[in-house]
Amino acid sequence: KRLVKLNIGMKTTKDFTYYLENFFLKYLTCEIGASKHTIRSYRDTFSLFLEFMQATQKVSPERITLKHLTRQCTLDFLEWLENEKACMTSTRNIRFCALRSFFRYLSYEDPIHINQWKSNMGIRFKKEHKEAIKHMTVDGIRHLLDVIPVDTQQGRRHLTLLALMYETGARVQEIVDLTPNSIRLSKPYVITLCGKGNKSRIVPLDDKITELLSRYMQENGLKSQFSMDKPLFFNHSGNKLTPQGITYILKSYAAKARCLYPEDIPELISPHMLRHSRAMHLLQSGVNLIYIRDLLGHVSVQTTEVYAKADTKLKRDALEKAHPNIGKSAADIPSWERDPELKAFLKSLVK
Repeated sequence: KRLVKLNIGMKTTKDFTYYLENFFLKYLTCEIGASKHTIRSYRDTFSLFLEFMQATQKVSPERITLKHLTRQCTLDFLEWLENEKACMTSTRNIRFCALRSFFRYLSYEDPIHINQWKSNMGIRFKKEHKEAIKHMTVDGIRHLLDVIPVDTQQGRRHLTLLALMYETGARVQEIVDLTPNSIRLSKPYVITLCGKGNKSRIVPLDDKITELLSRYMQENGLKSQFSMDKPLFFNHSGNKLTPQGITYILKSYAAKARCLYPEDIPELISPHMLRHSRAMHLLQSGVNLIYIRDLLGHVSVQTTEVYAKADTKLKRDALEKAHPNIGKSAADIPSWERDPELKAFLKSLVK
């Protein structure tokens, strides 16, 4: 009897904190092998959810139970993200993806409340308003890089960072995760990027960007065998830069360039705009969409086709090639009224 009582006393209560911990440590990491980017995104989602519960429901994290995870609670959280955190629709949908994955996990781990989890999973993703792809011109990129000073070590680091980001069309997180081991400084020059889903891709580098990288690595002691796994781009503490840090660097130089070239530097700029710009410039240069897809690390070429749809100049050129007379004025086109044979034909149609 004492043994039975002891076992009962040691029984672990399976509730929100129990399932959430196993969701991250066992399900995401071990069972489905989610990438570190996915785990980071899901972590941020639940951090926001805990903040939401504390701020709006007055429920501290340690007191949250599965009963709190109602359909209405999920909807309120998504609305809170948009209204209080000023999240875009795309961000709201990303956050809901994390919650939906958790509810799917709970439907297997806690089937007693499966109707509750199915109700949550039944929430629709909010329709996004697709805006036109925003990119910079070739001159805009050139002006942006020209304002970066090269007479300081920090300036040379920033020039290498932004030039590499544009040259490779990399996502900001891919740049953050780079190490010296990712770069091949002997011909053929290439860089290995690790993107979404832990998928790696090899991107070729030209001579100029390779020389810039080589000098930067030499100056910062990143060519030794003991530095191969260190961050390629780091802050004053020696830790790798964050996406927010790279965004700050980009915006600071964009502000300087905008003062000199206001027409070429947009007011709103982000690291992802460099990626869009690179894709558009390659497309305008006649590079096949398949190669651009491989450069950007897209799974399907259909994703890459958005750049072709967005480029009005390419559309105009294609139409002009297909219809050589498109540029003719009305005066250049002969009128049927001055064609006696055509007039006679038309009259013959009506007896």
